[in-house]
Amino acid sequence: MQEILIQLFPGIGSFFIQEPTIAIARIVLIICGFILAYLGFKRVLEPLIMVPMGIGMICINSGVLFLGKGKLGTIFLDPLVSNPDALVNIMQINFLQPIYNLTFSNGLVACLVFMGIGVMSEISFILVRPWASIVIALFAEAGTFATLILGVKMGLTAPEAASVAVIGGADGPMVLFTSLMLSPELFVPISIIAYLYLSLTYAGYPYLIKLLVPKKYRGIDVEAYMPEVPKETKFVFIVMTCGLLCLLLPVAAPLIMSFFFGVAIKEAEILPYQELLESTILYASTMLLGLLLGTLCEAQTILNPKVVVLVVLGITALTISGTFGLLGGWLIYWLNKKNFNPVLGIAGVSCVPTTAKIAQHVAEDENPFAVILPLAMGANISGVIVSAIACGIFVSTISFIK
Repeated sequence: MQEILIQLFPGIGSFFIQEPTIAIARIVLIICGFILAYLGFKRVLEPLIMVPMGIGMICINSGVLFLGKGKLGTIFLDPLVSNPDALVNIMQINFLQPIYNLTFSNGLVACLVFMGIGVMSEISFILVRPWASIVIALFAEAGTFATLILGVKMGLTAPEAASVAVIGGADGPMVLFTSLMLSPELFVPISIIAYLYLSLTYAGYPYLIKLLVPKKYRGIDVEAYMPEVPKETKFVFIVMTCGLLCLLLPVAAPLIMSFFFGVAIKEAEILPYQELLESTILYASTMLLGLLLGTLCEAQTILNPKVVVLVVLGITALTISGTFGLLGGWLIYWLNKKNFNPVLGIAGVSCVPTTAKIAQHVAEDENPFAVILPLAMGANISGVIVSAIACGIFVSTISFIK
């Protein structure tokens, strides 16, 4: 009976052939995939990532079959194939393998997403309160450096600890890029954990704000004067900043170039490129990113002993970054003689534009007339730049540590 079941329904039959631990892990991941997709559908989590990721997670753990010689596997993708001959062969079988190897594992998809983020960013927001934006962004990077130290203390190598610590910057493409450069063997679990946690910021950060910012301060309205800066001045500033950061941090140059290229396209008003990056490329890249992350959630990958440590460090990094970002908001509040909303501190965590929108929503809940989004976006964009600098420093220094 069991043999007939295996022949007719190899996906079901594979549960009886595998080790019980892996079979149970597959069932758990299938359930988790459904939960993530449903929460994305309900807009509790980010639907752009969670719906494709949840479906991919379900299918990769359900669609297991016999590939020959009693070996179990899937025909989605195999992230561990590195031999050129084997890779060429498997690209003709696994339908997501070409997308994974030609866009995901080399960091291209991260750069494409950064171009889209850049073209949606407005550099003038930083100029509303430049020093406040920079200070908050620096405070909000605390989780990255604290988690680096903590990761080493918990037994990770310096490159491994740095790769997971970048989650503290709350920037998915940055995490992908850094883990590929520093710790490719943990690239898959770190990427999965990063995007799961970044989506959870929707649910978690509002509670952190309410814990650290009393009710009477959350609705403070702050005058946001947008200075009139000529487009030519902004364009020159963007190009020069891009060149300077690439000169100082060449290992992070692909991400830096991608972000500032998007911003430059916006300021130059090259509408065909702007529309292409803002809609087609950004959304296509995000969709493929979510789908690939889901299909990388195989049971054997998640059962890596280091995953538990990565899970703890990831949530620690985001918690510390959010906490210190809000402390930075309180510092600006006192320096500006109480003419500032400390809730803006959460926007220093560079999950564009999620944390900026969280700040605005929390302020609106207390004061429907509070408009702090311009200031929040300034802190958000500053956070992206500070995170890119931290990423460049990590890759250029820690990569030499064995």
